[in-house]
Amino acid sequence: MNRKYDFVIINPGAQSHLYPGELGPELSAVQTPYWAALIAAWVRDKGYSVTVIDAEADELTPHEVAIKINEYNPYLACMTVLGSTPSASSTPKMTIAGETIREITKLAEGVKTVWHGIHPSALPEKTLTEEGGDYVCRGEGFFTLIELLQVLTADNSDVSNVPGLCYITKTEPLGVIKVESNNQEALVDPNDLPIAAWDLLPVHKYKAHNWHCFGEDLIENRQPYAALYTAYGCPFKCTYCNIHELYSLDGRPGVRYRDPEKIMEEIDLLVQKYGVKNFKFADELFTTKRKHVEKICDLLIERDYDLNIWTFVRADPYPLRILKKMRKAGFTWVAMGIESFDPTVREGVDKNTKQDKVLKTIARYKEAGISIIANFIFGLPDDTYETMQKTLDMSIEHNFEYVDYYTCMPYPGSLLYPESIAAKHKIPDVWHGYSQLGVECLPLPTKTLTGTEVLRFRDEAFEKYFTNPKYMSMVKEKFGQKTVDHIADMLKIRLKRKVFGNDNWTAYNIDYKLR
Repeated sequence: MNRKYDFVIINPGAQSHLYPGELGPELSAVQTPYWAALIAAWVRDKGYSVTVIDAEADELTPHEVAIKINEYNPYLACMTVLGSTPSASSTPKMTIAGETIREITKLAEGVKTVWHGIHPSALPEKTLTEEGGDYVCRGEGFFTLIELLQVLTADNSDVSNVPGLCYITKTEPLGVIKVESNNQEALVDPNDLPIAAWDLLPVHKYKAHNWHCFGEDLIENRQPYAALYTAYGCPFKCTYCNIHELYSLDGRPGVRYRDPEKIMEEIDLLVQKYGVKNFKFADELFTTKRKHVEKICDLLIERDYDLNIWTFVRADPYPLRILKKMRKAGFTWVAMGIESFDPTVREGVDKNTKQDKVLKTIARYKEAGISIIANFIFGLPDDTYETMQKTLDMSIEHNFEYVDYYTCMPYPGSLLYPESIAAKHKIPDVWHGYSQLGVECLPLPTKTLTGTEVLRFRDEAFEKYFTNPKYMSMVKEKFGQKTVDHIADMLKIRLKRKVFGNDNWTAYNIDYKLR
């Protein structure tokens, strides 16, 4: 059978697990599979024929994806379980990704499959033995995938020298499966990477988060939407985060920066060819290097594209002069990782931001005219009802333009995962149970609270925040009546949480970002 492509990379269709019930694609964001497009461009530049299957945007079932793989008959099909921001979006997608891998194995005989993403990198043996597939690619995978393709296209089966690869070598007589793990690949220079293969994606289908487009003219114009990176990595190591499974050789924190001129090439392409105005700069933390931020802002201001950009920032003060430049460049929103307003709770997970600096940071972004979506995590190990209530009360007091209330989950690759296993904490029975929005969601217990108590507090906190008259008044004044109506419609949606019992429904956060 002829091969239509050498390499196919798949973004699994996880909408039904991540945004169940009434949410659906109408209200939720449709995220850009940036990593799939970047890897596709990298492999294509090495001379291989490539395509991307975005099962999420195209609403394809696992069976439909497998039919396409059988038709394309590539040497290698890569399942990437990463969103446009990868840290918590990998594990919840594993349920649908596993179903897809098994369908490919049944329908596309002879096609080799490889896993890519944080979750398989953290749990390669568990992934291969429980979910299926031929290989796991640990880390970013750029060199691993090229060397694996070189082996497969040479009709070779010896992958023992492919860096960063995990694979099953044999099954012992008693059923014990042995998984080999090759030495990790080197890290790529980000300026050696091409612009992502946007031509292989349905760019017109991607849709921004609702809060990102608050405003009379924006709320109904959330498409098209694109996510890109200006840097890879994070200089910090919070215990609840698993991002270093993707970016580093040995778990050490670090950041690698793209050339701002090259970033502008990508933005020029997206604006001029695809008409994108809504952007997400998906860096783990955009504001880690001031010169980098300023150069990007200067180049954006020169172009005067009138963009609507959001990005992640840490709750550490930044010069007001630079924040005002960010606003002028098109940064209308920042997602600020505060996590808790109790310093002891933050310190317990190595989030060592000082309280006075957190408050100063909030004030400066407000003064610069940049809207804040404040990110909080209820149920961190040292949380109590009192500390969670303090966080809720202070978030209401600050009256942020939007909030995300997360719960603490033991994502594989984070320090909390092995600790939770060792402590025999109850964790979700299925991978999509790690979705913050999911029916099966079950957070970790704290030292004094059960996971169910934490989840109930979170859901009630969400409703309290968004029904607060002070908040709705601010929204009407700043964004207009259409946005007020949108939030009112959002609050009508109810979520069924399994741990609360079959007849217990709770308020639902529609547009959770899945960082």
